[in-house]
Amino acid sequence: MQELIRTVNGLPLIAKVILCIPVLDIFYSICRVVQGIAKGDVLWIVLGVLTVIPGAFFMWIVDLVWVLLKGHGILMGETYLG
Repeated sequence: MQELIRTVNGLPLIAKVILCIPVLDIFYSICRVVQGIAKGDVLWIVLGVLTVIPGAFFMWIVDLVWVLLKGHGILMGETYLG
């Protein structure tokens, strides 16, 4: 599972921005849940699940800004806001 996260974080910036499009942003939400499972962190899993259903309507904006500022989707770094 960590290999998936490393692969996603290793994508070129333009591919990460394309994944922030509203319909495709579900990919980042699923990756957040997978990362939480891989880390065994319950808070990470809960935050990931909250971005799948209720957060799907606004998370694409947050992810787009986060990708442009940090280079990865929110909650996709080593720390919660890293």
